[in-house]
Formats: sequence, structure tokens, C-alpha cells
Amino acid sequence: MNSGISNKGGLDSPKTILVAEDEDINYLYLKVVLNDAGYNVLHAKNGQEAIDLFKQCPSIDLALIDIKMPVMNGLDATIEIKKLHPDVPVLAQTAYALESEKKAYGEFGFDAYLTKPISKDYLLGVVKKFI
Repeated sequence: MNSGISNKGGLDSPKTILVAEDEDINYLYLKVVLNDAGYNVLHAKNGQEAIDLFKQCPSIDLALIDIKMPVMNGLDATIEIKKLHPDVPVLAQTAYALESEKKAYGEFGFDAYLTKPISKDYLLGVVKKFI
């Protein structure tokens, strides 16, 4: 677990976003975009770390969860996260974008999904819809 917390200001009370992503380059991109927009960012490298962070940091406002991760995948992690904090928005980030898979994400508790590669404007637009 690695917390890259940064407060750039600009928001009345900075929101905290958990990014569960095992690929370092993908995480670094999301961290830079979100930090530059004024969000605090926490990092989990797998689904189990994401659950552990939710237990340690109940103030998480939103989670971006990769579907395919080691140890525990994003689908199973989201089920557990929603049990702990059902009101926290959880957004899937995935390279898989088939219609059948999109429907399944809602059944696992995801509030929305973002298809990789994720553009800066699209990411921030979706995040702002939820927090």
C-alpha cells in the first residue's frame, strides 16, 4: 500500500479517492490527474489492499477499482467494499468494454465504469458526477 496524499487546494474540503490499480504507469497517470484537480489519492495494488484501506480510512469518498488485479480482483473487492460502505461510489476501470460485461459490473456493485485508456477530461467529468 502506498498513499500518495496531496492537497493542491481548490476544493472546500478535499475529497479522498482510492485508486486500486496494479499497473504502476496507470496508477501514476490517475494520481497526477486527480492530484492536479485537488483530490487526495490513496493507492492499493490489489483488491485485498483496497478493502484494507477502506477499513483503515472510512473517509474515502470514491474508489476507482481496476477489474483485473492480483491477489483479489476488482469484482470481488467491490462486493466487499459495498458491504463495508454501501454509499461510497465505486467506479470500475477496465480494458474490457463488451456490453455484457458492462451490465455485469452493475450487478457487482459498481456505480459506473471507465474504459481504458481513460482521458483526463472524461475521468474528471465522471468523478465530479459522484463527489
